[in-house]
Amino acid sequence: MRQAFVSSASLKPMAQQLIQDRSPAAYAGVEAYAHAHSASDSAALAWLVVGYAHILDHDYTGAVEPLNRAKLHAGELGDYVAYYLATAYLETGKAAEAVATVGGFEKSFPASLLVRDACVLNANALLSDNRASEALPLLEANRQPIRSDLEYALGRAYEAVGQPTKAATIFRNIYFAMPLSAEAPEAEAELTKIQGSTSLLPPTLAQKQSRADLLYKGKRYSDAANAYRDLLADVSDANRASTELSLADALRKSGQSREARQVLDSLTTTTTDQSGQKLFELGELARAANDDDGFLNYLNQLRQTAPTSSWFEQSLLSSGNIYLLRKDYDHAIDSYRELQSRFPSADRASYAHWKVAWLSLRLTRDAEAKRGFEEQIALYPDSAEIPAALYWRGRLAEEDHEVATARAYYLKVSSRFRNYYYGELARRQLAAMPAQPPAAQITLLDRVPPLNTAPQTAGTPPDDNLRVQKAHLLENGALLDFAVRELKAAAQEEPGNWLPAEIARMYRDTGRYDLAIQTLKRAQPNYFSVDIPALPRSFWEALFPKAYWNDLKRFSGDNGLDPYLVASLIRQESEFNPNAVSKKDAVGLMQLLPRVGKTVAKEEKLSHFSANQLFAPGTNIQIGTRYFKSMVDKFGSVEYALAAYNAGADRVEDWLAQPKYRDVPEFVESIPFTETREYVEAIVRNANVYRQLYGTP
Repeated sequence: MRQAFVSSASLKPMAQQLIQDRSPAAYAGVEAYAHAHSASDSAALAWLVVGYAHILDHDYTGAVEPLNRAKLHAGELGDYVAYYLATAYLETGKAAEAVATVGGFEKSFPASLLVRDACVLNANALLSDNRASEALPLLEANRQPIRSDLEYALGRAYEAVGQPTKAATIFRNIYFAMPLSAEAPEAEAELTKIQGSTSLLPPTLAQKQSRADLLYKGKRYSDAANAYRDLLADVSDANRASTELSLADALRKSGQSREARQVLDSLTTTTTDQSGQKLFELGELARAANDDDGFLNYLNQLRQTAPTSSWFEQSLLSSGNIYLLRKDYDHAIDSYRELQSRFPSADRASYAHWKVAWLSLRLTRDAEAKRGFEEQIALYPDSAEIPAALYWRGRLAEEDHEVATARAYYLKVSSRFRNYYYGELARRQLAAMPAQPPAAQITLLDRVPPLNTAPQTAGTPPDDNLRVQKAHLLENGALLDFAVRELKAAAQEEPGNWLPAEIARMYRDTGRYDLAIQTLKRAQPNYFSVDIPALPRSFWEALFPKAYWNDLKRFSGDNGLDPYLVASLIRQESEFNPNAVSKKDAVGLMQLLPRVGKTVAKEEKLSHFSANQLFAPGTNIQIGTRYFKSMVDKFGSVEYALAAYNAGADRVEDWLAQPKYRDVPEFVESIPFTETREYVEAIVRNANVYRQLYGTP
């Protein structure tokens, strides 16, 4: 495998191109490579890549020949070649050939990660070849751990050998216990077809309830609503109200507000908690309809009916947010304060407490703000609001000329939250201070817990592990999903914490910067708290790539923008995935709406522009930087421009019309949309990390 890995290194860019776009030219390039290296193991990898690309294109006939060619020198890749060749045979109606190819797979490739996949494939081929009796023992021997595709094949096998009751039992279990699986609709169809010929008892109420709840947890709200509606025919009177509440909730979340309201209006509750949920649901419907006064009416009823319920807690949060958006800060403070005082241990209690403190500062009630910031640190020392509380308590101390106290708070946020937005702001404040005696000793600051900086991404993969070698060979064929699966299996065999960094390197080297970033974020979620030298440079470079740098630097320069700021914006918007598409149809690296692209392309005199060009990195960056520059020109501040890029220029104009801010950071913390506030802070923070890593652009 080492020899094959070395000899196939030049295949990698061609394979990447083929897997990415599967154009005729890309196919021709990899096929030419295979012919040129026909006597080597790297040819087998090239033919596997060609065959797999045909399968991605659903051209199963076209996959057969290259996969057969790959068999000659497949070596350790033989399991992948056999599996996908059998897949191609089965999809082209050649079931016998599929069985011949994948039969005995577990004996030929006992260590393969595809053993159970091959079992299912072999069973489906046997079923297609009218050999269900041979499929049964194969499937029964591989049932654990349970998986829906294997169970579905087993149900079909029992159906084919004339055991409809056993088949129906399996199909029913898929439908009710695995409703989110791809096989669930097919299992339902099979169940409908055969249940008349079985002695199967009707499904239990518990099975129906489980299916509805699983659909709800999977956010399949419309399907969950239908399932809850079906339950109503069977539930007892004692459980009817709770089922109707679940139905109303699912209807509301699926956008069926009128139907949800009808259910709630006819609902008679029997417990305090049910009454609370009913009022909560009615309030949420009112809020969705922009009926704030209606919502507040339901909130008052909740206060009287279920004052200790989670429903009241959630509604208090919504109430505070409504008043916040109305700019009625006194009533917002009342709602947030009531939430925190009634539910001091709730998930959103720290946020509510912070909002009281922050709005006090905005209303120039500095004494209340100081007390609030200190209480935040004392009561919720590990909350997300602590960096802001430390910084702004320091600012108030500085404004009161309590320099030693201010230094203590700034030093704390700078050291504990090193690369956070507020960590950099604190260092700027410290740098601007005149030389002073040591910072004050403040016991309260000891409440902030220290950071666990144990690195989770150290070490290198064991080169002598066969799975690691196999993963690297697959990487040369741009077969990343296969390679990552092999690496994860290797990590179970070899001790150490090398896996995340190696997966990230693999993704990064093949241009999947987004997947590299996501991998390392999961592996080291507190990386912003540590200094750059505390983690390997390769870690930081994977998290903060200089992807598409030539275009990025060029077009940033053309528009007078800091290229690191633009890189940070791209990282926040798409994580450098040029094919990203948002729920609102924003496209590409800088997530541009097609209408924006069309307008700016006209200004840039880009002829024959089409929305598809926004997927091209260079075009997207050219248009995106020009569009962002227009925001900077309009508002004068990068932070204002970022807020407008995320939330819209009209909103930023409205926010800037509020009572005067001390400076830009006070504006940022005052942004009423959490998403936009965190967006602005993240991009400013990330740009600072880019500068630390790479120096002058």
